Amino acid sequence: MKTVLPDRQQSLVQWVSQATGINTFGVKVRLRGNDLHILCEGTECPQRWRTLSDLLQALQQTNLDILTNREQTSIYQVFVYGRRKGEQRPKWCHRVYLNQIDKHLEQVEQALLADSEKSKQSGGALIVSNESLARQGNPEAIARYLSETLSSLGVSVQAKIKPYKSKNSEPEENRLWIFCQSSYSPDASLLAEPIAEKLRYLKLSGYQDAVIVSQVRGETAPDWLLRVDLTPPEVMLKEWARWGDIQAIARLLTEVLSGLKVAVQASLKESTLHIFCTPAFDPLGTAPIPDKALCLKLIVPQLEAIAPQGIIATTVYGQKAGDKQPTWIDWLALPATNHPAFATSPLDLANTGDEPAIIFLLERLLNPDLDWRLLTGGIRVLLLKKNDLLHILCDAPVCPGRQQVASKITQFIRHLKIPGIMGVRIYGRRAGNKEPFWHYGVDLKHRQRLVPEATPEFAATSKYVNDLVTSETSEPILRPDLTTEEVQSFVTEAARDWIATASATAKRFLLKSQLFTESDQPAEQSPDNQGLKIALVWGTLGLLLTLQTDWVLGRIIAQTTPSSSKVASALPSSSGQKVSLTSGKTQSEKTTFFSHTPKTKSPPNQSSVFNASEFTQSDDTPTKNLAAAPLKEKATATAILLAARSQMPSFNVRQLDEQLALYKQRLARSSTPPDVLIVGSSRALRGVDPAALSKALATQGYPNLDVFNFGINGATAQVVDFVIRHVLEPSELPKIIIWADGARAFNGGREDITFKSLATSAGYKQAFQKTPTNGSTNDLPEKENTVNSVEQKTNDEKQEVSTYQAINQSLNQALASVSASYQNRDQIKSLLQKQLLIHGRSQTVPSEKQLTDGTSDESISQQAVDFDGFLPLSIRFNPARYYQKHSRVPGNYDNDYKSFQVEGEQDAAFQEVLQFTQSQKISLVFVNMPLTADYLDPVRKQYEQQFQQYMLRLATNPNFIYRDLSQKWPKANDYFSDPSHLNRFGAYEVSKKLANDPMIPWPVK
Repeated sequence: MKTVLPDRQQSLVQWVSQATGINTFGVKVRLRGNDLHILCEGTECPQRWRTLSDLLQALQQTNLDILTNREQTSIYQVFVYGRRKGEQRPKWCHRVYLNQIDKHLEQVEQALLADSEKSKQSGGALIVSNESLARQGNPEAIARYLSETLSSLGVSVQAKIKPYKSKNSEPEENRLWIFCQSSYSPDASLLAEPIAEKLRYLKLSGYQDAVIVSQVRGETAPDWLLRVDLTPPEVMLKEWARWGDIQAIARLLTEVLSGLKVAVQASLKESTLHIFCTPAFDPLGTAPIPDKALCLKLIVPQLEAIAPQGIIATTVYGQKAGDKQPTWIDWLALPATNHPAFATSPLDLANTGDEPAIIFLLERLLNPDLDWRLLTGGIRVLLLKKNDLLHILCDAPVCPGRQQVASKITQFIRHLKIPGIMGVRIYGRRAGNKEPFWHYGVDLKHRQRLVPEATPEFAATSKYVNDLVTSETSEPILRPDLTTEEVQSFVTEAARDWIATASATAKRFLLKSQLFTESDQPAEQSPDNQGLKIALVWGTLGLLLTLQTDWVLGRIIAQTTPSSSKVASALPSSSGQKVSLTSGKTQSEKTTFFSHTPKTKSPPNQSSVFNASEFTQSDDTPTKNLAAAPLKEKATATAILLAARSQMPSFNVRQLDEQLALYKQRLARSSTPPDVLIVGSSRALRGVDPAALSKALATQGYPNLDVFNFGINGATAQVVDFVIRHVLEPSELPKIIIWADGARAFNGGREDITFKSLATSAGYKQAFQKTPTNGSTNDLPEKENTVNSVEQKTNDEKQEVSTYQAINQSLNQALASVSASYQNRDQIKSLLQKQLLIHGRSQTVPSEKQLTDGTSDESISQQAVDFDGFLPLSIRFNPARYYQKHSRVPGNYDNDYKSFQVEGEQDAAFQEVLQFTQSQKISLVFVNMPLTADYLDPVRKQYEQQFQQYMLRLATNPNFIYRDLSQKWPKANDYFSDPSHLNRFGAYEVSKKLANDPMIPWPVK
């Protein structure tokens, strides 16, 4: 609410006191918008007409703008109140239009002459309302008219007329500008429809539209703009009636026949319009039936002028409202009979791609309430075809909701099947804005985009629109006759029987050992002596068995060690000799020499055995060749060396230290940050290939883009937030960040082990000891408390474990000095594994050995990232083999989904990232990475749906894009290294998918 300054307020009070003779203590004034409110009070209520007479005479001689604040806009009307002191409500109120003071004076003088007790007349002067003056198109009158509504909200109004030249018309046209000022920022949705309704109610002529500008008083830039369509309701009705809209035709004919007091109802059957003429008001049933000649005389010219599309003829009926049979009937031919162009229905035209017909059908679909459209202008539709895409923009005084219009439009366009259209892009915005508030896209058919589509004129700032392609997969039902309850009861009974049998067997065994007795069995005379004897016997037997086993294993190892040592001793001398002789030879010659070494013979192509793409191949099923980016040089050794030399302390997360070292090296070499940064957990580390992404973007018109993968194993939203806002400086960040991850990283219900380990590090402390330029200063106390609490807990745990470790170490050393096999325990382990493989599964020894070696090599290479930060894994997920080595963990036992909830500390971290990227004008793209069908059981699917809803709610944020690829390839196991991680073949496909995305605003060099 706007009030005048104290000195100005005092000036107004003194002016009112001098004009009316009322003491200044009895005068109060207040300014709201363009209205001045004056309250006059005394021990007795001031006389209405005498007080008004004095004020009006003073108003004739005074310019109120001089008495008010210079920043205050003009005053259009004055409200004068009178009351007795102590009362809550005024006894009388009078409104004075400052542009009609003379007429107000005449009214007051006549009221003073008349006896107020005997005459109820308010005077002979006619006060013209602001509405009547505004209908004439006067801008000052329009401002006064709008201020009647907006002043109560503390909004002042000014109106101006400015000429403008539209693109489609040569002569200049007038545009009405409404400037709203207030001491606060009113919500556009609060003022949009009331202003639109009041302006359209005036039915102004000479204006195509009006522009509403809202501005906070004292600021230079407008807060928001709003465009109001001032097309008269009659023109809107005729436009829809021209397309054959039945409701619009009935409304037009009712207005035409209103002079005859005839109401019209209409319906359409096939291509014939049926019009029913009834008395407009006939409560008693005595009104005459509408005259046939008079009705047809008015209806026929109107229908011929309209020429409704797709309507060939009309039948007119005359009857009373309740009659079943009409009194008279007439049949008329419409222009579509003689003009075939008018005979085609709007739906048929839309199927051929006719844009005006599509616009009409869409506007009719989105504006089911005709009265609301005529009152506010409704939702307007703009259409644009570009290549094989149909761009549709919906705007209204209040931005249409995406859920309100997107599904309707998509379903309608699918039904049309327009030739040449393979996708639709839908936008929503508030009328008057240049940029859409939201966008939505669907591909109707599979489309291969080789060249980026140009941005339509009404599109958003992002270069391309949304490309949401939903794909649903259904798992096969093996036994549809079984219900969930039957399966559950069967499993429960089987488990109960198994537990009872196992417990009975174990009980019998323990009783036979005589170490245990029945709990209800009576005790013997000397239980202690008997128990001691039994324990001594069994302990002695166990010790003898242990010593005997140790002695046997020692003899076995002693027999096998000499032969192995001979081979080992022979190799160095031979190899040393050969190296000295062949130091100048090629690598192939060296390989040939080693192939002749006894007991170490390998296939000629030794490198292929250890190639990651070869050792994972199945023996019985041929593998298909998959596309992938070439493998690049490994950077593990360099990363370890750089991390060791770095002046920044460690973060207790080795991979974060190494990735940061590689990233800093990249920055030092190029002096600029990469163009695209990939962040996230191991799903990002393995799932997005920078080389493949850069190459795919080059084919899309974005050459030479530098991409770096900053993925970290186990990274949650808190870890990513810490890296982006506190580890890296704003100058070290690119203009687009790809966050590749999934629901697990946003689970606020589980313990964040990675972040807790990071929070106890020296690097974490140093990051917060620096000036917090990257993040909010409010984060510092909370983060420091986290560090202190985690450190205290860690110290307590270490103190508890230290005693146990000391005892364990001393016992190990004592036993090692006595044991014959302890020193060779690694050889015993490998020997046992070899014997088990030979005797247990002799038919698959080569392939299993190859798989074991390969898996071991693969596990070692899991830390071998390249210089782009990417971890390329070539192993392909084979469920039959994978679940022989790893347990199949269902979703309800998966710790990553424990107590799943998206609200909490992870959500808070994500909100911080959103605010930070928006403030830095960095585009953030979140990609929900693919998962296998084996991984997505019903429990995990339910959590994924919750995560989907969470992300879709946040997708309306500016500079944020959400992409869901979680169920893109549920059955393509060759793209995965395990149930939830991609290999380098899947990473290649994801990178290509992202590069072809029509919405992501990739940077242009």
